[in-house]
Amino acid sequence: MRPIALALLLGRLCLAAHAAGTIACHLESASPLSRFKTGQLALLEKLNHADRPHLARLSRILVPNRWDPDELHYSPMPREVPELSDRNKALIVDLAAQVFGAYESGRLVRWGPVSTGDRRHQTPSGTYHLNWHARVRVSSENPTWIMPWYFNFSSDRGLGLHQYALPGRPASHGCTRLLATDAQWIFNWGEGWSTDGDTGEPSETGTLVLIVGKYDFKAPQPWLQPRWWSQGVSLSLP
Repeated sequence: MRPIALALLLGRLCLAAHAAGTIACHLESASPLSRFKTGQLALLEKLNHADRPHLARLSRILVPNRWDPDELHYSPMPREVPELSDRNKALIVDLAAQVFGAYESGRLVRWGPVSTGDRRHQTPSGTYHLNWHARVRVSSENPTWIMPWYFNFSSDRGLGLHQYALPGRPASHGCTRLLATDAQWIFNWGEGWSTDGDTGEPSETGTLVLIVGKYDFKAPQPWLQPRWWSQGVSLSLP
């Protein structure tokens, strides 16, 4: 896609955003988590942007007023982005909301929480593509950082999507952390770049990745406010 056309696309994304649905939630004590079923706990991880170990450390958690088996019902991302209708697949990561949306022909097929870069290592917004993946990758910065279901989207900066701890806030060194189930799903769903058979150089880009918005490190986590879920995400330019 030409740069001008892509810029117009990103601009229209702001106008195309609309909430997937009206989501009614409330806050209640986290303990004991044993009162929830397995499927309910999986949804609570998404709503509270915290994996199971970190969910247990919260004093209060966000709980839906009713349980729906369709997780798309709870998505704060727009159900449709018409400007992506000509894209077989596309990923949008909203930094302000700390959430991703996976789209097929402009329609939302999956969503989930993320943990992007912390205050000192903020994940840069921009336009990327899925490049290459590895079932397990060891960080070049620290060999103790093991990253399952890794999918690189910026080879120059060494950034990727992968499973790692989700503490309910931006906490990475620049990568986009995911819940294990979401990381595995994207690993199998996403399409990486194609390479030239002779040179081994990339010849065709992979799935489009748009990282948009900016996280406000001075404000409370918006997803812990019940009212926020009824408003949905307003996508913004990188």
